[in-house]
Amino acid sequence: MEKSCTLLIHFDKGTPAIANEIKEALEGNDVSAKVDAMKKAIMLLLNGETLPQLFITIVRYVLPSEDHTVQKLLLLYLEIIEKTDAKGRVLPEMILICQNLRNNLQHPNEYIRGVTLRFLCRLNETEIIEPLIPSVLQNLEHRHRFIRRNAILAVMSIYKLPQGDQLLVDAPDMIEKVLSTEQDPSAKRNAFLMLFTCAQERATNYLLTHVDRVSEWGELLQMVVLELIRKVCRTNRGEKAKYIKIIIALLNSPSTAVIYECAGTLVSLSSAPSAIKAAANTYCQLLLSQSDNNVKLIVLDRLNELKSSHRDVMVDLIMDVLRALLSPNLDIQRKTLDIVLELITPRNINEVVLLLKKEVVKTQTGELEKNGEYRQMLIQAIHSCAIKFPEVASTVVHLLMDFLGDSNVASAIDVVVFVREIIETNPKLRVSIITRLLDTFYQIRAARVCSCALWIIGEYCLSLSEVESAIATIKQCLGDLPFYSASEEGEATDASKKTPQASSITISSRRPAVLADGTYATQSAASETAFSLPTIVPGSLTSGNLRSLLLTGDFFLGAVVACTLTKLVLRLEEVQPSKVEVNKATTQTLLILVSMLQLGQSHVLPHPIDNDSYDRIVLCMRLLCNTGDEIRKIWLQSCRQSFVKMLSEKQLRETEELKAKAQVSHAQPDDLIDFYHLKSRKGMSQLELEDEVQDDLKRATGEFVKDADDANKLNRILQLTGLSDPVYAEAYVTVHHYDIVLDVTVINRTKETLQNLCLELATMGDLKLVERPQNYTLAPESSKQIKANIKVSSTETGVIFGNIVYETSNVLERTVVVLNDIHIDIMDYISPAVCSDTAFRTMWAEFEWENKVAVNTVIQDEKEFLNHIIKSINMKCLTAPSALDGECGFLAANLYAKSVFGEDALVNLSIEKQADGKLSGYIRIRSKTQGIALSLGDKITLKQKGGS
Repeated sequence: MEKSCTLLIHFDKGTPAIANEIKEALEGNDVSAKVDAMKKAIMLLLNGETLPQLFITIVRYVLPSEDHTVQKLLLLYLEIIEKTDAKGRVLPEMILICQNLRNNLQHPNEYIRGVTLRFLCRLNETEIIEPLIPSVLQNLEHRHRFIRRNAILAVMSIYKLPQGDQLLVDAPDMIEKVLSTEQDPSAKRNAFLMLFTCAQERATNYLLTHVDRVSEWGELLQMVVLELIRKVCRTNRGEKAKYIKIIIALLNSPSTAVIYECAGTLVSLSSAPSAIKAAANTYCQLLLSQSDNNVKLIVLDRLNELKSSHRDVMVDLIMDVLRALLSPNLDIQRKTLDIVLELITPRNINEVVLLLKKEVVKTQTGELEKNGEYRQMLIQAIHSCAIKFPEVASTVVHLLMDFLGDSNVASAIDVVVFVREIIETNPKLRVSIITRLLDTFYQIRAARVCSCALWIIGEYCLSLSEVESAIATIKQCLGDLPFYSASEEGEATDASKKTPQASSITISSRRPAVLADGTYATQSAASETAFSLPTIVPGSLTSGNLRSLLLTGDFFLGAVVACTLTKLVLRLEEVQPSKVEVNKATTQTLLILVSMLQLGQSHVLPHPIDNDSYDRIVLCMRLLCNTGDEIRKIWLQSCRQSFVKMLSEKQLRETEELKAKAQVSHAQPDDLIDFYHLKSRKGMSQLELEDEVQDDLKRATGEFVKDADDANKLNRILQLTGLSDPVYAEAYVTVHHYDIVLDVTVINRTKETLQNLCLELATMGDLKLVERPQNYTLAPESSKQIKANIKVSSTETGVIFGNIVYETSNVLERTVVVLNDIHIDIMDYISPAVCSDTAFRTMWAEFEWENKVAVNTVIQDEKEFLNHIIKSINMKCLTAPSALDGECGFLAANLYAKSVFGEDALVNLSIEKQADGKLSGYIRIRSKTQGIALSLGDKITLKQKGGS
């Protein structure tokens, strides 16, 4: 069985040292050979070897050695060897080492004394320790602080033994005297820790009698003081008023570790606004003073927790939190913005937006590598601010529109989406936004940004001047027509003979001619020329963004251009009284559409125009040639109405999410409420009064009521053995982020005493047992609570299995009871989450692991099946409810969840109703890791069939 030791060394058992070789080396006089031999012996012992024949050799030849390295290795050896027999009695030969340990405790060398005292802290055998106690107590008054420190720890470990209070009856008295006279900070901390652990009342009394000097104590001692305060107040909350003054005094400590612990302790003990503000100020100071990014992230987590429970206090510190944006780390900047966006109020919105604008301008300098990503985060933050407080939109929208041509496409998309939303929600800004958009449209280089900008132009250009400017701008960005033409390559017929790609022909027709070798002829009448493949005609340098994108084969953008021009011409018919101008615009638009179709059907581009874009452009041409009132209404009004509906649904979803996040608390009818107005305030500080008020409010609103439901607890109890087994066991499983705690109740149902009862567990998957199993003795018909801790490293379904082994006096062999398997459900690790459609699509493209599950269910309604899947796998549906309305026989929805380890889980559900009423289709799961994709797939396969 694996041995317990403070030293962990890897050792290859493939070539173990022979015991005789180790013995010979130990018997020699070479110190270095002895050191190597001791190391080999220790490694063999740690790997399961016993080596009983070496003990006497070590006693004879190693104990007398004066070398410090040899003595240290000797203590490690003595720590890991078996010191007791099967019945728990100390082996007789262990008496041989007692004299050596006593000599070491009286050794003139301080190092030998210190390491021996430290070794005694790890001894559990009373028979070995008892004769050494006088020597240990003498070291409490040694002149060297290293020895005093370890002597105090040795006294504490001896006193904590099962019979330690009999071995050292007056240990607390002695340590209290040492504490009052000790000057060394570490020794003083050890003494206080001993009183805290073994005599808590003495530690409390000492602390309260030295309240005024706590701020002068060392950092180590102050940390133990804070731990004592937390423990005392946890057991008796009524005494917290005595200690809050100490905590507030320690907030001025020069040690950052102490003030961090002080802030956490203050928050856990008091809910008074002044106490919370002091803790929040401390966190903000740490946020600015610490250079370690990990520390900053931890402090931001603490601030985020404060924001959830004490938002009113945090609102006043929003500008202090925003100073964390000075850090160049993107994770810190993202977390800071997430906190700040939930603290915005009408009072601080202007300050926040002003600072965010300054940060956006800073990103234009290009000093940092990830300026583009940071700018995108800032734009999203400003977008959120403008949606919550529309009055600030006018101060930021024009600045952000300068980034429509940003090289970071994601940032530019965020800007144009922001502009699209603001122009609808702020009608007063429409004219200025349209003017600015038309002025900067030529700077846009991304197709997706162009598409959204064109939609804005088509929907919100309402006046005559705006419509005419919009048409002129689009024409300028498209450049001269046609988009391609053939170029002359030779002047004579001889050139065509030398060049197989060229031919000479006389053309009298105006239609383009395709030659025998596949080349085209120019449309000139009765002229003999040489022709070659057509070439693209580039636009001018100032007007080429739409043209260059079209010439790359992006005909989806071409369809968007066609729809925008069609809308503008239809609106021109309403606002332009001159029919001549309308007809001219219609003709020019038709020419552009025809040119796009010719480009798409030519051989200039590697890929022809797709059918959807072709049909869309042709529809626009037909619409321009023959317009009806119903069609006009659909194109000019219905599209915008759909957008307004989408915005209202988005706002409704955000409101529902905020409600879901809000804590729902209920006070029980018989809960006690103490009205502080009726209490005696004599001797109470302002902080205590505030604390009383907050406690009363929490009791009145039911915030002290735990949300945990007893019924849910019962669901987590698993039966591990049968009712007829001699040993009955059941487990209560608690899953808390990275830890799984099994609280196993074992009941002896026999009339015999069970000896060496051991709960042996093993795991499968990314689960790891933390502790080794221990042996217990169970009396007849008695029970025992056994806890097992398991670490989890990823979101994957795991299995815990094992057995209970025990012995009885009547049976020589060990009895084994096999336990039922415990399946750790992936649902314990993932929770519904929300992300934008853009982020979902980005992750869907990036994630490499996909699990495709075919739909196989008895459910015949599409929405019912979707709801069943959402409930079964604990995910959030990102698809808007309006998109799921109607009965068309098809349904597609995106689901999203996040694990406690930060992993993203994406699910796309696409189903179709067959003629026989059954549902068919696929559920696709994507994630960055394999485990979550496979586990979710198994869960869906298991749950999708039934409606329960």
